[in-house]
Amino acid sequence: MQTVVLAAGEGTRMRPLTARTPKPMLPVAGTPLVERCLEEAIAAGATSAVVVVGYEADVVREAIAARDWPIPVDTVEQAEQRGTADAVRTARPALDDAPFVVLNGDVLYDRASLAALYDADAAVGSYRVENPSAYGVLRVEDGRVLEVVEKPDDPPSDLVNTGAYVFPAAALSWLDVDESDRGELELTDVLQRACETTDVRSIPFDRWLDVGRPWELLAANEWTLAELDREVGGEVSDDAELRGDVVVENGATIEPGVVIEGPAYVSAGSHVGPNAYLRGATYLGPDTRVGHGVEVKNSVVMAGSAVPHLTYLGDSVLGTDVNLGAGTTVANLRHDGAPVELTVKGDRVSTGRRKFGIVCGDGVKTGINCTINAGVTLSADATVAPGETVLRDR
Repeated sequence: MQTVVLAAGEGTRMRPLTARTPKPMLPVAGTPLVERCLEEAIAAGATSAVVVVGYEADVVREAIAARDWPIPVDTVEQAEQRGTADAVRTARPALDDAPFVVLNGDVLYDRASLAALYDADAAVGSYRVENPSAYGVLRVEDGRVLEVVEKPDDPPSDLVNTGAYVFPAAALSWLDVDESDRGELELTDVLQRACETTDVRSIPFDRWLDVGRPWELLAANEWTLAELDREVGGEVSDDAELRGDVVVENGATIEPGVVIEGPAYVSAGSHVGPNAYLRGATYLGPDTRVGHGVEVKNSVVMAGSAVPHLTYLGDSVLGTDVNLGAGTTVANLRHDGAPVELTVKGDRVSTGRRKFGIVCGDGVKTGINCTINAGVTLSADATVAPGETVLRDR
């Protein structure tokens, strides 16, 4: 089935990680979010795909064009981000007059559930959550979706909209919707019309993750790394120990004394050790460095970043070209045991995680022997002085 993948947004909730990198290109176990979405769509039954790009469009377009896809994959540009209905409308000239699937390119869907969606004539993916008021909520009777309500105070159910749809061909003419109260052209208005005219089925998803904020990128890597099989292609010292499912790409180097407890992923060009310890769903991007006496736990370290000697990094996300000075220590646990909070679009928000460290934008540099508190965000190119204790964002 023809498929539209939405990948035009700026990703402001993911700042500072998206200050220079478009959110669709953020890595999930070695594969950018949007490419992973395409892979899952193809496995589920997509026969062609149109990716709608916008923010940093050339970066996304070039990455997609560089892959040899088994189906036709094209890109179209949404010049102004006016909403999801407008994004699909941008793709409309590239679609045939036939049913079509729409997926959000920054979401993880489990493959079996996505395949069930592709088998439907008209459908929306649904997922049960504890706090449905934060989402678009579906009212469902006997498997049929009757209504979608955006962020209601009194939710009609605990089933939320996963952003995965099968629309009938007629929906191509329904995309010219009015602006919502948020000033956007919403695809949920198209869904509501489909519910009123068509038997739209609710397809329950066993797993689903909206990757909108930094700790959700960490969760996305945890999910995906847990599904990897062991594959060692790089140069690994006989005195290093790889435990469990560890991927070491060709061109990576693992020095003597290194212990890596899977699941973990070490990308090409990376250098680990000697005497380093990696554990707990850790992803090292291309050309990263982890030095002597370093412990990296359950973290994402993006391309070109360095975690040199005598440093602890836990439950954190580092952007590209970050350099942590020797002896940098990251806290990842509050003394009161409450979930760590992080700043999202100016507000402190609970991550829902008992353990969470820091978020560093691209180009951050810390001095030697500094300490950074749990839940601190460092903006792109921020610096930390030697010996400094950082308790607030900068």
